[in-house]
Amino acid sequence: MRERSVSPMAQWYLSQLDISNLLFALLMGSIPALLGIIIAPIVSVMSDRHRGPRGRRIPFLLITTPFAAGAMIGLGLTPLLSRAVAGWYPQLDATTVALFGFCLSWTIFEIATIAGGAVFGGLLNDVVPPGLIGRFHGLFRAVSLIDGIIFNYWLMGHTPGYFTPILVGLGLFYGISFMFVCLKIREGGYPPVDTACQTSSARRGPLAGIASYLRTCFSKPYYVSVFLMMTLAALAFLPMNTFAIRYASHLHIGMDAYGKVVALTYLVSLLLAYPLGWLADLFHPLRVGAVTLGLYAGVMLWTAARAATGDAFLLALLLHGVCSGSYFTCSASLGNRLYPASHFARYASAAGIPISLSALFFPVAMGALIDWRGGAYHWVFPVAGGVALCALGLTLAVYRQFLSLGGIKYYSAP
Repeated sequence: MRERSVSPMAQWYLSQLDISNLLFALLMGSIPALLGIIIAPIVSVMSDRHRGPRGRRIPFLLITTPFAAGAMIGLGLTPLLSRAVAGWYPQLDATTVALFGFCLSWTIFEIATIAGGAVFGGLLNDVVPPGLIGRFHGLFRAVSLIDGIIFNYWLMGHTPGYFTPILVGLGLFYGISFMFVCLKIREGGYPPVDTACQTSSARRGPLAGIASYLRTCFSKPYYVSVFLMMTLAALAFLPMNTFAIRYASHLHIGMDAYGKVVALTYLVSLLLAYPLGWLADLFHPLRVGAVTLGLYAGVMLWTAARAATGDAFLLALLLHGVCSGSYFTCSASLGNRLYPASHFARYASAAGIPISLSALFFPVAMGALIDWRGGAYHWVFPVAGGVALCALGLTLAVYRQFLSLGGIKYYSAP
């Protein structure tokens, strides 16, 4: 619910504040990326090394969940609080006050979700049997898609009139429910931490710890190739994901119509979720991911000259959602199949560093291009298609290295 609702509602609210595409991209893309570079590696290493009565992942989730829920409630209350502050202090601009309140809640929300996400991926890797990880991610995504269908079909169209009660209600429900989940899940046993190495790192200071982290994760060319492959794949979907709502507004498409098309994409993805997870377990996520990347590149390049009208854009949105969703489903277990299990969270966070570095600048460059071309949102399609083709080429290169390390039957993470 957190993933499917907060970001589109936040994008809609920022659009109502009439800010530039450049500032929009900074808030929705670059700032979360910068936070991810700083927070995810620190939390992931702490989680890998932690040993406690509740395991090594759950304690971190118990801390981050209340902050994420509180920030969701804060985002929902921003319009009310900004109007109240502007009423008390007439010399303040209401839009500036609203933007400040949004940024404060959004920053807290991103910090909590980034930290929680880094740990939650490790939790799934620890408690789900390796032979079922693809199907688990398929079913896990199916539950997420059902929520996306409910939200976009029945609630997204009511965002303009009920922004505050929807977000506050979601924040309360998320906070209570996820805390219950954390208390119900039981982690298994873990091998003891290398205390000698940990003590040595502590004595040498934080810079030595950072150097050790970077050396461990980025010294092998194979993992660097994997990280770059994931980065290009993530960037391929970023233009449409960042600017879809503003593109729809530019074409005078209402939130009700937009939400229903997104709900349809989730319905199609829901039907594909378990079969794609099964295919990933059977043929490996690298293979299935390469096919879906190729489909996405073809769809985006085909759409590039055909999405100038509202109906054409909605078709493009549907195709984008289905193809990108298929990639997310079949590649969800990619890290589980490629990284060493003992340091999974560490490598998963390292993969996020180049993604976050790219996301610092890519959305801003995309927003600047759109503004420079006078609101030319159709540029999202050729850019996405070109990046997807590059991601496909790098995926094939990684697959060749994967085969040299034993392939599907005998792979051993270096």
